[in-house]
Amino acid sequence: MDHIVAVIVAAILGAAVGFSVTYLFNILPESWLQDYGYDEKAPDFRLAKRMKLMPHGLISAVFCTAAYVSTVVSLYSRYFAVFRPLHICVILLLVPVVVIVMMSDRLNRIIPDECSLFILILGILGCVGDVTEKTYWFSNDAGWYIPILNRVIAMVAGYGLLWIINFLCVTFLGKEGMGQGDMKLLGACGFLVGCYGIIVLLYVGFVSALFFAIPLFIRKRIRIAKEKKEIAGSEDPAAKRREIAIAKKNMHFADDPDYLAFGPFLAFGAVVYLVFEGFFYWHLIGFFIISGLTF
Repeated sequence: MDHIVAVIVAAILGAAVGFSVTYLFNILPESWLQDYGYDEKAPDFRLAKRMKLMPHGLISAVFCTAAYVSTVVSLYSRYFAVFRPLHICVILLLVPVVVIVMMSDRLNRIIPDECSLFILILGILGCVGDVTEKTYWFSNDAGWYIPILNRVIAMVAGYGLLWIINFLCVTFLGKEGMGQGDMKLLGACGFLVGCYGIIVLLYVGFVSALFFAIPLFIRKRIRIAKEKKEIAGSEDPAAKRREIAIAKKNMHFADDPDYLAFGPFLAFGAVVYLVFEGFFYWHLIGFFIISGLTF
């Protein structure tokens, strides 16, 4: 019976938090939702887009409700029956921040550094929880520094991975492959979930990103084919080509139809890992034991 009550409370809380994110997002400082070094006097400056109750608020409410209810169903015996408040707080606070990351990227193509900092703080809270409330992954005999080292290594590895990808893209392709926002976010998420979790996080992030990347690629090819057809059918193909090129050049970066940030998918992966940590533990712990990667 207590389990059922917990699910109902989680659903109500999730809906309330989800709709509240709309209000919170709309009072964020303008600088949080703008690119680095933005200038309000610049000719192409425009105010950041804000969330609307419909559909953004509804999407947020559905996401938060699903995450909170799944947390109770998945982790009830671990975090609720045996009360572990720090671990619960990490998940409760993480979910709305991830919604802000997703909405900020969707509307403005920006991941606020403040969100990454908040996730890092949640990682510190989770680290304290690992030491005081114990965790799935480490035995009671593990030294107090092991959970901390686990998170620090994951943070460095996460940031370093995207830094290397970006370095290779800039060096060999001549264009940026990963933004600073993505690097900071993965570093923070790495500290939040630790070495075991970052494996799940990256897997979920890549797989979920594919569901969006493939349709985006198809849409891009269709648009390019349409542009070529328009140029070929124009009375002045060269002028038409310049017209299309100028329109692309003058387009605000937030309106780029080919843009797909990796950051929101990484944040989503962190939520999936923490909400279903028990599931991942029981399915992966055997592999880590055989590999000698447990403490």
